[in-house]
Amino acid sequence: AIVFCGTNSTSSSPVQPQSQPQPQPQSQSQLLPPQNNTTSTNNPYPQSDGPSEEDLSTLQTDSPSLQRKLDQLRTFAQKNDVQNFVEQFVPLDLTRDEKAQFLHDLTEAPEAEGQWTNLVQEITVLAAGVGVTKIEGDQISNAVFYFEHPVLKGCDREVSFICVGGEWRAEG
Repeated sequence: AIVFCGTNSTSSSPVQPQSQPQPQPQSQSQLLPPQNNTTSTNNPYPQSDGPSEEDLSTLQTDSPSLQRKLDQLRTFAQKNDVQNFVEQFVPLDLTRDEKAQFLHDLTEAPEAEGQWTNLVQEITVLAAGVGVTKIEGDQISNAVFYFEHPVLKGCDREVSFICVGGEWRAEG
């Protein structure tokens, strides 16, 4: 049996010599290095024209622990997990009754749906940083985020977080 290179096929027939393609002479343009042309379809990494408008309007916390908290809250919000959101969001010094009241306000009160929707949108903004205009505080023990509400245009918001014993929580 004869095994042909690059295939798994075998044959018992005699091998016929194949003519190898002869290299063609290259033109002068093929010998030169490519020009720095960012519109070239051959360039998989075109030069950047700088940050996008979205990048410029994004401001996230410098604190890895606060960013983890914001991401955790966003995950609870996106899953509509109000119970765990409240447990991880409210100040640590709230009483059990105060936590229960806040949970009730977000789940059963007449305006609950609107309040929960606004809170979800605000936490999403803070976690992504899109639309945040300023962050005050040392971002070690406290941080205050300033942003325009993502739905209520012209409604400037500020949300404060404090870190107590390594745990970030909303303030106030």
